[in-house]
Amino acid sequence: MAALGIGALGVVYGDIGTSPLYALRACFYGTYPISASADNVLGVLSLIFWSLVIIISIKYLLFVMRADNRGEGGILALLALLDPMRTRHGRSRTVLIVVGVFGAALLYGDGMITPAISVLSAIEGLGVAAPELKPLVIPLTIATLIALFVLQRRGTADIGSLFGPIMLFWFVVLAAMGIVGIAGNPSVLGAVAPQHAIGFLLRNGMVGYLVLGGVFLVVTGGEALYADMGHFGSGPIRLGWFGVVLPALLLNYFGQGAVILAHPDEALHPFYNLVPAWGIYPMIALATAVTVIASQAVISGAFSLTRQAVQLGYSPPLKIIQTSSEEIGQIYIPTVNWALMVATIALVLGFESSTNLTAAYGMAVSTTMVITTALAFLVMLKRWHWNPVLAIAVASSFLVVDLAFFGANLFKVAEGGWLPLLVALLALTVMLTWRRGRELLMERIQDRSTPIDLIINDVGGENGIARVGGTAVFLTRPNPGTPGALLHHLKLNQVLHENVLIMSVITRDVPHVPTAERLEVDKLGGGFYRVRVYYGFMQTPNIPVVIRMCGEMKLIEGIDPERTAYYLGHATLIPVERNGGMYMWRKRIYAFMARNALPPSAFYQLPPGRAMELGIQIEF
Repeated sequence: MAALGIGALGVVYGDIGTSPLYALRACFYGTYPISASADNVLGVLSLIFWSLVIIISIKYLLFVMRADNRGEGGILALLALLDPMRTRHGRSRTVLIVVGVFGAALLYGDGMITPAISVLSAIEGLGVAAPELKPLVIPLTIATLIALFVLQRRGTADIGSLFGPIMLFWFVVLAAMGIVGIAGNPSVLGAVAPQHAIGFLLRNGMVGYLVLGGVFLVVTGGEALYADMGHFGSGPIRLGWFGVVLPALLLNYFGQGAVILAHPDEALHPFYNLVPAWGIYPMIALATAVTVIASQAVISGAFSLTRQAVQLGYSPPLKIIQTSSEEIGQIYIPTVNWALMVATIALVLGFESSTNLTAAYGMAVSTTMVITTALAFLVMLKRWHWNPVLAIAVASSFLVVDLAFFGANLFKVAEGGWLPLLVALLALTVMLTWRRGRELLMERIQDRSTPIDLIINDVGGENGIARVGGTAVFLTRPNPGTPGALLHHLKLNQVLHENVLIMSVITRDVPHVPTAERLEVDKLGGGFYRVRVYYGFMQTPNIPVVIRMCGEMKLIEGIDPERTAYYLGHATLIPVERNGGMYMWRKRIYAFMARNALPPSAFYQLPPGRAMELGIQIEF
């Protein structure tokens, strides 16, 4: 547990652990600055304290993380718990899917912004130590980001073991800095009392409310924390938070508050103002290393989200590399990795400073948190069967806080908050278009399919087709008809293998399907079998392993993995107006994605020398 807890520090808590670099500064010197009077400092510190307690400690660690889908977290896992495809009312099902997928898509915006703001805020310390070095901030930030994304191929297990001890040291340093600052002005500890937060909002009115946009930055790692739950489990994550992270963060924020009280006109970088002169450069180096680690939480979350999207049918197949033989949640997706790298570098070049990026940052996470609370409320009712009064009381108490932060961040849309919303809308459009396109394609294929009984009777008749030894596997979508690839094979070759397996891979709304529940085999007669293979949305299909299982479990007689050929239907999609179902522009997007998706033979890990694709054209 302790080892996993340290590993979790390196992957899960990097994001929230670097907020002290910029969060308090954004409150007093950000988009909506406020005077650094004693009352305001205590008020902001009180808001920070209660935000960490209510949102992270209570909402996420105690409630939302209970809504795990067999160990996996994140909005898509939460959505799968609700099983929207079985919702009776079509409109309710559509709203649930759109809201859930939009919330998940926002994580891609977060994955772009977090590395940019974190690394940039650390290296900006050079401008504090030596103003003449300020022109080096942008080039050094870009070089650091490139190194971070190149490192991803090692996987989160290696990264966690490498980064965990560094993060542990970081939190110890944060706590030590905070204790020194608090020792100079212990009165800041009085900010624990909630009346300081309430008084701050009442005194400052609208300006005080807008400052909530800065306060919100202290909790921006909460959603990534939930999305990364499958990498380490809830136990180590809770241990890391209550044992290390929360005490260190609170001590550091209160220490920064003491520095601002002592030097309100000079503490433009309150984090670095806590550091003695001799320690500035070592702190810049440590902070840079830690901000690289901070980016790991959202990058890992983006990988997990993408695999869930692929398996649940919201994304085209992508190359997914398993980086651990022990933890199935530890993966690397090259396409997502390099896309995030390009987007992150573009943000650094476009916004140029961490302060300019804070508006874009808060909007993405605050919107996601509102959606998570709404979905968690439905889980309380439908899965946990809570008393409705209790569920409403709990969810509404969280929602009041979430909506307050969401409203404050709305005022920053023009300053950059539009960016993650735009990214999420584009991702939502792509994900829903892919899912709807697959549904239309399945309908067209089913309309053209021939009942399998007719084929079996024809093959076994007096003028039957010649049979050869070995096994042929025809991969197809789950429907009762004959796969198009099988029909084309018969038409062209006039021969069939001894065993013919009509195989469909089905993804269930659970993270993992046990091996014992992997297979269903129906004997159709004449050497024909219908095989259904079940996987969870956090698993990657491997069909050769399934064939070996069929032989070892004696589900199919005479099957030999070395004498098995695989056939897939390759559909060339032709968008046409008359068929309806989707607007033409969405059909063209789907056709483009289908042409450029990972080939099914690679996605199902078929042996290259024994996999054949038979092409057909389909109007949709």
